[in-house]
Amino acid sequence: MVASNRGGDSGGEEGGASVLVLAIVGALAAVLAATLVVSGVHVGQRRAAAAADLAALAAADAAVGRVSGEPCVIGAQVAAANGAVLDQCVADGVRVLVGVGVALPGGLRVTGRARAGPPGADQSNSVSR
Repeated sequence: MVASNRGGDSGGEEGGASVLVLAIVGALAAVLAATLVVSGVHVGQRRAAAAADLAALAAADAAVGRVSGEPCVIGAQVAAANGAVLDQCVADGVRVLVGVGVALPGGLRVTGRARAGPPGADQSNSVSR
């Protein structure tokens, strides 16, 4: 007589595929979460850079008299309007250097820096970070 294992003991492997599927789903969820964090930081860095550029340009306009007000006050207002906080502002004549910070979810913070002034005010003649 030949022994048959139909419907009988499966050797303790019952549910093994479920564990494997759960492990794969967990790994994919971890990769997705990491991708979302990295993407959020990248977007935050771009926002900080844009806010710094705009704040520096506005502050430089105030420094040369195109708009009324103190350069760093104007820069802080423009930074705030773009979702950033002005951390640093140095007005050196008609040139202005600003640093801003943008808060991200999870307690993260990214920063941006920019410099602006009229052409000929420094060697670069451009806004830089």
